[in-house]
Amino acid sequence: MAALAAGVLLPLPLAACGGSDSQDAEAGNVGSARAGGDVRAAARQQIASGGTLRWAVDAPPSTFNVFQPDSTEATQRVAGATLPSLFDLDKRGRPQADPDFLRSAEVTDTDPRQTVVYKLNPKARWSDGRRLGAADFRAQWKALRGKNNAYWTARNAGYDRIRKITKGAGDDEVKVVFGKPYADWRSLFTPLYPKQAMRSPKVFNDGLRTSLPAAAGPFRVVKAGKDRSRTLLKRNPRWWGDRAKLDGIVLTAVPRDKRTAALAKGTVDVADIGASTAERIGAANGLGGPQRPDAAEGAKNAAEARKQEAKRREARKRKARERLGAATARALGGYEVRRALDPAYTQLTLNASGGPLADERVRRAVAQAIDRDELAEKALAGTGLPDDPLGSHLRMADQDGYRDNSGAFGSADLDSAQSLLADAGWKTGGLAGPNADGSAGKADGEKKKEKGDGGDGEDRADGGPAEPSAAAGSPDAGGRAPHRAAAEASVVRLTAAQIARVVDRPLGLTASATAQRGAVLAQAAHSSLASAEQAGSERKLSRARAALETAEKVQATAQEMRLLAGDPASAVRSKDGKPLALRFVLPSGKGSAQLRATGKRIARMLNEVGIRTQIKEVPGDSYFKDHIAAGDYDLALFSWPATAFPATEARPIFAKPRAASDGSLLVEQNYARVGTDRIDQLFEQAAAELDDGRRRELMEKADRRIWAVAGSLPLYQRPQLVAVKRDLANVGASGFASPAYEDMGRRKS
Repeated sequence: MAALAAGVLLPLPLAACGGSDSQDAEAGNVGSARAGGDVRAAARQQIASGGTLRWAVDAPPSTFNVFQPDSTEATQRVAGATLPSLFDLDKRGRPQADPDFLRSAEVTDTDPRQTVVYKLNPKARWSDGRRLGAADFRAQWKALRGKNNAYWTARNAGYDRIRKITKGAGDDEVKVVFGKPYADWRSLFTPLYPKQAMRSPKVFNDGLRTSLPAAAGPFRVVKAGKDRSRTLLKRNPRWWGDRAKLDGIVLTAVPRDKRTAALAKGTVDVADIGASTAERIGAANGLGGPQRPDAAEGAKNAAEARKQEAKRREARKRKARERLGAATARALGGYEVRRALDPAYTQLTLNASGGPLADERVRRAVAQAIDRDELAEKALAGTGLPDDPLGSHLRMADQDGYRDNSGAFGSADLDSAQSLLADAGWKTGGLAGPNADGSAGKADGEKKKEKGDGGDGEDRADGGPAEPSAAAGSPDAGGRAPHRAAAEASVVRLTAAQIARVVDRPLGLTASATAQRGAVLAQAAHSSLASAEQAGSERKLSRARAALETAEKVQATAQEMRLLAGDPASAVRSKDGKPLALRFVLPSGKGSAQLRATGKRIARMLNEVGIRTQIKEVPGDSYFKDHIAAGDYDLALFSWPATAFPATEARPIFAKPRAASDGSLLVEQNYARVGTDRIDQLFEQAAAELDDGRRRELMEKADRRIWAVAGSLPLYQRPQLVAVKRDLANVGASGFASPAYEDMGRRKS
């Protein structure tokens, strides 16, 4: 889904974009990995003129109108290269006036009303020769202010506060008067469309899907292929700023799972990639391999050290050629990996509209049972980027004004989680309620003492020795000590009704049979994986990984069955005869591997405090519509894009749900469906506060209260890994910074 261009769109959740495509892959150690952006910078005189840049995007632009809900990443790139951006963002996410379009822009009055005067660059012209002016501002305001429902707009925030727009003292001045104070006024009119693009709903809704009537940037749209898979931008001859170094940019739709193949074939120059692809590029360049601790110490001097490192790099290159194939390794060696923290964050959403999570104590218990440090460390392993968990809902770690407001929820506290659950009435003990035969279940803590009874109301079927329970008494792979002793023994057979309480699709009714099946599948999958890696076949690797994922699911089911059979009193907390089991919905598909791995780790953490999860993987194309937006889930993982204007852009995500006129619940984009009047008030005050320091204080107060209601839990800022041809400059992992399209190009040899 589309990433957010600052001040442009209502934020759209991100299910899978840009995530790592391998959970334990080590990214190629190329470039300087830093949070604030990673681009090979070069002065314009060092860039050759000419050439075409081939840029891979997730999907073709379904429209060239960024203000429509279905705009894509490609839409944003086209707008950035062809339309005026009055304010660009620097690497810390701070808006800066673009001198190509603005001489100045400032608040000139606040009493009786806030007035902003824009002084435009007198050289600024649309490609049809007309000067940028008040007519363009006025047309965009009328289209986006929300008074005419015929315009299919994604948002009207800010534009709905404008009272009037007039021409200023000269032809190059525009005066904007607000009816209500608006702190984020710099987010408006970026990008700015020509008046003919906004003049009618027909042009706004449909006309901009296939063309732009005029451009005012270093490039212009020349052609969009019939299938829209390729969009060609050419140098704009009427551009008054620094002449674009490139002749053109081609945006090509390449699915994430086909990026590696496209890079190996050399059909793209720039592409966002996952960690496994980055690792391959690093290997092809002889980077990322282990280094002997005494290597530097053993070198007699710096020259000798460089010589030794060159030998090691060549050795790693040879190994890469053997593993990847000579042609593939040679092709991937022509790229470098640029890395930065993406202006987007992955978070866990807790649906508070019903069920156990309607109780704030249960939501807080979930938050305190989760080790965010471990999740961030695993997700960012090998990227060379900071792996601290994110401490704010409203600002990213590399953003100006960031502060960790997580407080008590910043790190795992299993004792507090246990206490909160007990206080909410979720006790450890047997599952009350009817048994499989319809008889009444035992009260909490009671167990049958009959010989052969394992405590779950079912007699042993095979009469054999009890199967040992799972090793719940020892720390797991993450080193987290569980808070209950392992059951000494467990029965083998469970009822289907018992299994259905904690798993979606039981694979068998005996723990031993399921465990054996999981072990066999895992052994076969690991064998296939080794064979595929040796063969260097991407297709075989994909199949082997899928087989391994299936084996892990079977093993997880066996663990569920063992826990419930071995000690139903402690396997899951219960209340009023119902187990504390939450539906955890995750997107399927290759691009969502990172989310699924994080989800499984969360499930294991929740298991330690007696919260069971039913993980359900659903197709990515229906994930938001049919589950998140519809509220058909308890727990869900997805990402939100960051914004330089949180008072406006982040408000819909945390606004308190309200009853609509038809009786439904209006949640905007608050998919947790929980909020408070005070949070809404703080956002409203911040949106009207023109003092930057005071507005920052209001946002921090709002963030702390968002943490307190525990409707969402920020986990980590996502990695941004970009493969870039080695001879390119001024393009890469930009982070927050707005790209300078006119400066992109190939370095002179």
